[in-house]
Amino acid sequence: MRFVTKTLVRNLVLALGVCVLTTHPTKADNAALVSELAPALDTAVISEAVAAVKCAQSNGIGQSASRLAIIDYTIPSRQQRLWVVDLSNRKLLFKEHVAHGQGSGGDIPVGFSDREGSHQTSLGLFLTKATYQGSNGYSLRLQGLTKGFNESAMRRFIVMHGASYVDPVTANAQGLLGRSWGCPAVRAEIAESMIDALKLGQFIYAYGPGTKHLLTCKKEKLSLTDNALIQFASM
Repeated sequence: MRFVTKTLVRNLVLALGVCVLTTHPTKADNAALVSELAPALDTAVISEAVAAVKCAQSNGIGQSASRLAIIDYTIPSRQQRLWVVDLSNRKLLFKEHVAHGQGSGGDIPVGFSDREGSHQTSLGLFLTKATYQGSNGYSLRLQGLTKGFNESAMRRFIVMHGASYVDPVTANAQGLLGRSWGCPAVRAEIAESMIDALKLGQFIYAYGPGTKHLLTCKKEKLSLTDNALIQFASM
């Protein structure tokens, strides 16, 4: 009888363990999950984004995050290049157009900067903060987490917001999407729902030239009160 009881308990524990793993994919599975949900997104881009998130979370930042937005700025602005994935519920929430900064170039951006006044897009990993109503309407504050790439995002007022110039029809006619002053602006029609999906502690990863260095993580002591900077080792 004792043997039967122990066997039942062991089997129950194993079953519960399998259930948990099946319901909540581990971080190691996130790259495969994103690839499955967003097959048009390059696997190298996905690997960088997931590695950057893992680095942040291993240092205590964004550990409760369940959603990840990935922007591939090597894709022309006339095409959809922003994906938002719900990792917990295994769903693709958005596949959308997104603007880049005026100072970054035409249809395909070629210049990126963290410098104030550059009107260029910043690359790297961002942690989403609170929302607010500003000159661009409902907007989402972004905390730059990647040292040397986007740590000035808060000072530069780099935020996600909706904009009328993010118009795919006009973009196809004029050869490029309307551009921002460095913000990842999205279509006004979906801005509120996307911002609500990403607000308060989720991740956004902006991929572009030079971000492959972020595959390697150099762990540092992090503090959100000090810009929550992440120092990544160069390759």
